[in-house]
Amino acid sequence: MIEVLVVDDDTRVARVNAAYVEKVPGFHVAGEAHSAAEALRLMEALPHLDLVLLDHYLPDETGLAVVQEMRRRGHQTDVIMVTAARDISTVQAAMRQGALQYLVKPFAFAGLRAKLEAYADLRRTLDGGGEAEQSEVDRIFGALSASAEPDLPKGHSPTTAELVRRALVNAEGPLSAQEIAEVTGLSRQTAQRYLKLLERTGRARLTLKYGDAGRPEHRYVWATRA
Repeated sequence: MIEVLVVDDDTRVARVNAAYVEKVPGFHVAGEAHSAAEALRLMEALPHLDLVLLDHYLPDETGLAVVQEMRRRGHQTDVIMVTAARDISTVQAAMRQGALQYLVKPFAFAGLRAKLEAYADLRRTLDGGGEAEQSEVDRIFGALSASAEPDLPKGHSPTTAELVRRALVNAEGPLSAQEIAEVTGLSRQTAQRYLKLLERTGRARLTLKYGDAGRPEHRYVWATRA
């Protein structure tokens, strides 16, 4: 599980964000904080913390000051800013101080879910270790900036695209259109159409499986996987 600390000065907003986090598979809320001091105290008390969802406007310090103090204390916990602060200077400072992503309030659950799922994909890629080719480096740096689903051409359903995407993300290896159809309940033809769309937009990678005879089977894997 990815352990998350939710930091927001508004207790109601913190509860909502924590509930959102808990709805995303693989994530667990380890704690909530409503001030900079409380956030830093919980970081000391939660040594296995993975990610901080951090508001900028806190009653005692700014979120960026929290990030600076975290790093000064040696905490390498990842940070995603979740804040109403939208001035370019704050966004730029967050980037320079190592925030992985910046989510502007107000946002819907889908917006936060996309960031968290991209973060989980990034973690899976980095946990593989070893050396990276340029294509792998590009995926690592682009993982959190990519949207959860491509801009869909006319005639394509966001719900269907999400079904296919989640099937690929959750798979242990490459899947064929037939296997995607069985997992999602779609027809093979529909699954193939959306797989080709995800491949064209760089979200999925095509691999070929060669059998004893005949044409190779087309199989697909989510592009941010190692």
